[in-house]
Amino acid sequence: MFRWRLPQAVCVLSACVCLVLAYEDDFEVNYADTYYNEITDGDTPEPTASSSPCNSPDLTKWDKMFSMLENSQMRENMLLQYADDIIKVEMGSLRGEMLRFVAQYGGSCGVAVETAGRRMALQLEGRLRETLERLRSRDQTSASAAAGNSVGNSNHLETMLQQLLSASRAQASRLSKLETNCFSSPGAGLRMNTKTASQLPEAAGAGPREQEVTSHEVALEGVLAALQQTRTELGEVLRSSRQRYLPAGCEMALLFPMRSRRIYTSVIPDVPLSISSFTVCMWVKPTVVTNKTVLFSYGNRRNPYEIQLLLGQTSALFTIGGEAHLVEARGVVSPGGTSDWIHLCGTWSSEQGLASLWAGGKKVAGTPGVAEGHVLPDGGSLQLGQERNGCCPVSPSSGSGVAGFEGGFDPKMAFVGKMTGVNMWDRVLSGEEISKLALREGQGCDQRGNIVAWGVTEMVPHGGAQFIN
Repeated sequence: MFRWRLPQAVCVLSACVCLVLAYEDDFEVNYADTYYNEITDGDTPEPTASSSPCNSPDLTKWDKMFSMLENSQMRENMLLQYADDIIKVEMGSLRGEMLRFVAQYGGSCGVAVETAGRRMALQLEGRLRETLERLRSRDQTSASAAAGNSVGNSNHLETMLQQLLSASRAQASRLSKLETNCFSSPGAGLRMNTKTASQLPEAAGAGPREQEVTSHEVALEGVLAALQQTRTELGEVLRSSRQRYLPAGCEMALLFPMRSRRIYTSVIPDVPLSISSFTVCMWVKPTVVTNKTVLFSYGNRRNPYEIQLLLGQTSALFTIGGEAHLVEARGVVSPGGTSDWIHLCGTWSSEQGLASLWAGGKKVAGTPGVAEGHVLPDGGSLQLGQERNGCCPVSPSSGSGVAGFEGGFDPKMAFVGKMTGVNMWDRVLSGEEISKLALREGQGCDQRGNIVAWGVTEMVPHGGAQFIN
């Protein structure tokens, strides 16, 4: 049977070979046909056999242009994709850095805020306790001499300070609670901008924490505002308490209630005033200040203006031997008067004729050549709150003078207010000594002059002038 199949297979194989050879011949012939698909600017040239597209090694300018456009579009797409990837990576890295910063430094920032608030509360409480102790000690010292009205005012002031102390403790408690709630989780003390954080990738989960941080910060701002208000109220209470008490440890003061030619205080020095140098100091609290308000005045029949310590509208003035020798310092008092005590000193030496004016422990004016070589004459009269422009001195024994002496006082020059710590030395005090006398919380009243000594030298109030505690 195989012998019959073999001749048939040979015939079939021969037929296939013949067909392949015939197809190859047709392909070569068909491939030889020319196709023209060329774009030209001018006339169409005659077709040639060598202009087939498959065999052309050169591209036309249109092909090059299309290739350039395709390449440009591909590059643009690649750059956009690359930029998008860079932005995503950088934003993710930025978000990670911010979260690490919050976790690392947020707690320390919150602790710093809490420490500052607690320090403020402790300082406020310490000042309140110190003020209360001072008030109690002063009330106990002056209890025998104080009237019922002053005791009632002191009790009212102490009640106000107790309320402020309670408020301070309440604020400290609130700060402690906020510390527990706000700074327990790391990074909770740092504020983040909600709008900026919401633009970061995966920022949706950070919303509740940011709202919680914002609410805590609002609470802290409220506590800070309350502490500032408490501090303001404490300052007002301290100022009012200082106005009720005398400065520099003084225990009494002279009160000049109104302007009158009959209201003044005469001073009788312990030693004669025949001196060539001196220092006069005092604490004053004027209620009303005119163009010429007399604080301290010494004179005799020949010259009623040997020494004058005056106040102007806003100035302090000091004269020796008359108004021709004037030392003036501006801006010492506020216009119309002041609500606080002012310490004033005037110094003069005839050797060099140097006169100086001191306010608040600081030298505010100085003039050389003032009454150089002059000696203050003895036998004159010394007044507080008025100037002696009459004819005759006051007699120390009887306390009265020649008729018409009081009528010589000018009510427009009268001092209105309080005066304490009046002292006079027969030498020029140093700047350090004057600065110590001017310390409000010091003991300047314990330093007394050797010519006029406050609390020792006889001072006689006239008219409505009186000593007060």
